[in-house]
Amino acid sequence: MDVAVGTFNLNNLFSRFNFQAEIAAVHPVDDEGQLTSSYVFDDPENVRIRTYRGKLVKGIDPEEQKVLARRIREMKLDVLAVQEVEDIDTLRFFVSQHLDGAYRHLSLIEGNDPRLIDVAVLSKFPVGAVTSWQHAVHPDVPDERVFSRDLLEVHILDPRDPDKHLLTVFNNHLKSQFIEPNTDPEEGKRLADERRTRQAETIVRIIGERTRPDGRYIVLGDMNDTPDAPTLAELADPTGPLRLKEALDRPKETRVPKPDDPPPPASGSWTHRFKESGQPAKYELFDQIWLSESLTTRHKSSHIDRRTRHGGDGSDHDPAWVVLDL
Repeated sequence: MDVAVGTFNLNNLFSRFNFQAEIAAVHPVDDEGQLTSSYVFDDPENVRIRTYRGKLVKGIDPEEQKVLARRIREMKLDVLAVQEVEDIDTLRFFVSQHLDGAYRHLSLIEGNDPRLIDVAVLSKFPVGAVTSWQHAVHPDVPDERVFSRDLLEVHILDPRDPDKHLLTVFNNHLKSQFIEPNTDPEEGKRLADERRTRQAETIVRIIGERTRPDGRYIVLGDMNDTPDAPTLAELADPTGPLRLKEALDRPKETRVPKPDDPPPPASGSWTHRFKESGQPAKYELFDQIWLSESLTTRHKSSHIDRRTRHGGDGSDHDPAWVVLDL
């Protein structure tokens, strides 16, 4: 049986309204549109403060949602890991209204992101256990949650026999390369890279504890760095405890990419394009799919749905997927 599993950063799939005019009147917004707001929950014995920070946002334009949905439908995936979804109700509405309810099994657990963006898994196949690793820590910083969002572990069951485990999906959205305003660029990059490194090391540790050497599992998602980056060295180590294979080194592209200077990689191995003003565009494989050793022999093909606009179609990331013979 062919099984298609993919990843797609949905670029802020929010349902919230845009209250920019009202919020700006009571909360200062900086030059980059960033808002910092604290909410106090008054309890006589325990006063708690939660702070949310991020750009004022609104729901994705309905036409852009249609583009996202079209791309998802055309991929015809059995299991899709997504990033940057506001909550489970937003995901349910999107699947119901735009995907005709094609994915019956949705998994999302609220994570750590102060912008309230979460990771989720959509599946046409039945789902078993779902585990959040948002409370995991790294030994270097034992008092701080290591994941910016979450590491979401979802057990996919065999549709031919729902009592049988088919494979496990580990969905990720690692620390971004964004540097806070008024922060020294070098120090900001160092801290972001350090966080991403600790996240990759924690992923390897958790998966090593949760799986068997011959286990069927996929590690995928928006890694916010390239597969050969030092930050992901623990994940990419071919002699390490997991011996993962990066499955998108030479994917099939759904269409020819738009020309640019410099041109994108000839291999097609990229999902994210970033162009700083006055600088050439960078094409990087941020969205990755890593296969466990036992799945490498079952790997039939890899694919990336190529954008038609430099800025992206519905998202600034291109979705990627693999087809496995299970």
